This record gives sequence, structure tokens and C-alpha cells, in this order.
Amino acid sequence: MEGKIEPEAKELHDNNTNNSNGLHCETKLKQQEGKSATQEIQLLHCDDSISEQDKKKISNLRAVVEKQDPSSKEVDDFAIRRFLRARDLDVDKASAMLLKYLKWRRSFVPNGFISPCEIPNEIEHNKMFLQGVDKLGRPIAVVFGGRHKQNKLGGLDEFKRFVVLALDKLCSRTSPGREKFVVIGDLKGFGYSNSDARAYIGALSILQDCYPERLGKLIVVHVPYLFWTLWKILYPFIDNNTKKKISFVENKRLTETLLQDIDESQLPEIYGGKMPLVPIHEA
Repeated sequence: MEGKIEPEAKELHDNNTNNSNGLHCETKLKQQEGKSATQEIQLLHCDDSISEQDKKKISNLRAVVEKQDPSSKEVDDFAIRRFLRARDLDVDKASAMLLKYLKWRRSFVPNGFISPCEIPNEIEHNKMFLQGVDKLGRPIAVVFGGRHKQNKLGGLDEFKRFVVLALDKLCSRTSPGREKFVVIGDLKGFGYSNSDARAYIGALSILQDCYPERLGKLIVVHVPYLFWTLWKILYPFIDNNTKKKISFVENKRLTETLLQDIDESQLPEIYGGKMPLVPIHEA
């Protein structure tokens, strides 16, 4: 990624609806009479169940990890498979990653969850929303980068707690075999005051190291030229698996591109759809 980077040259992932792990799902959106914002999602087919090969790898990883951390017995097979996939099915590397995650979770989230009362300054920014699902049934979050400000009161730790609350909310709306979510990153109004590289790198670290194989797609919209300076700083911290899931959309193709992945009934109103925005902490 050298020199001038234009949005149209930054398409890192094609627009097909199959994710990188071979998950092929079909969904049916059914409008419920008298409930315009309520959708019934029916999973017709999903072939991302745990295979016999998966079971062998999972068993091998459990044998390694449970000796060092008995609490890992509570981790389900789908979660273990995500850690394996994040490390290309290398049991030793995935074991180290999982052990590090378990230690981090006990330390950073001692109560098992983050309460909104722990992140008042981040909530005040009103920058992240959760509602609707895409055509694969994956929950959708909308993040407004132009509303993010460096947290001078709660510091970086409060921002990281906000990230954990948001990711936990998204993950709670997934299901076994359909474990990913979609994020729309809206950079409208993004300026120098929003270029908080330290916070964004911290968020990337949490996403990639603690929530592996959860991101299905990141769609970045309303990208200002100023952002590309920050992008060059962030790019080395993004792993190859994550890079493949990021796409930048031109303003003139915004609605038509979003509609390729998201039904109009599930698309946020601000992008021409019918779904109202719900703040992440209220979702």
C-alpha cells in the first residue's frame, strides 16, 4: 500500500456472500404483519458444522490447554475452532493464543461482562449502533468514526472496555456455526481530532487476539482523503485474515453496494433502508 491510496483502489474483499471459512448460508427475510422493524430470520442451510477433522484438532488443543488452564473446559468447541482457524489449524499456536485470551479475560473482564456504567465517557460519544442482520443472518453494527474522540477522562482502558462491551453484544447475537458479524464503519465528518491511532490499534488487538474469526466483513463508507494517512499507520497492525474482510465503498455506489449484502428491511435508515439505529449499549 504505497503512495496515494484511492478508495476505488482499496477493495480488499470481493462482494460475494460466502465468507472466508466456507460458510454457505441462505436466509429468508419475512416481514411480520404490523411490525415493520421486526424480521423473522429463517436459516435454510448452513454447512459450517463441526467436521470430524475439526473434532480431532479440537481434542488435541483441549489436551494441551486444559493441563495449563482448567477453566478452558468451559470453552465450547466452536470457540476453540475459531482459535484454531485464526492460527491456520496449528494446535500449538492456537493453544498459546487461547491461553493468553483466557488470562486476559479474567483480568480485564473480572465480572464476566462490561456494564455501561463502566464506560460513561465512551457512551456519551454516541458512536456505535447495533441492529438488523445481513443476508447471511450476521448481526450488523454501525460505527461513526467522526464521533470518536480521544478519551482524556477514562483513558485508553475505558475505550478498550467499550470495545469489549460492543464485541460481546455482537457475539451474543450469533449462534453456533453462524458466528460472524458485519460492521459498517462510517467516516463521515472524520477529521484530525478523530485520528486516535493508539485507540484504533488497541481495538484491532482486542478484535484479532481475543475475538478471532468473529468479523465477517468490515465495510468502510464516506472515506475522506485525510483517513489514508491514518490507514498507513494502522495497516501493519492488521493481520492478513482481517485485511481480506475489509472493503472501501465509493460514495456514489454506497446504497447499491450495501444492498448486495443487506436486505432493505435490515439496512439502516441513513443508508436508504428501513432499520432505525439503536445505540449499542441499549441493544
